[in-house]
Amino acid sequence: MSTLSVRIDEDLVAAARKAAKAEFRTVQGQVEFWAKVGRAALDNPDLPASFIEAVGPHENF
Repeated sequence: MSTLSVRIDEDLVAAARKAAKAEFRTVQGQVEFWAKVGRAALDNPDLPASFIEAVGPHENF
């Protein structure tokens, strides 16, 4: 998997750092998880975001 540097708001990074620690993820992993959950939510507007988060986003995005 290739990587790319992006600029992210400091507040979002701080929130990701806090969530990552609680979920035993890296900050990068937390941001990727949020992006996948958000994408799954947008792709499935009929499903509640809490359901998508509980089931887990598909890893093949």
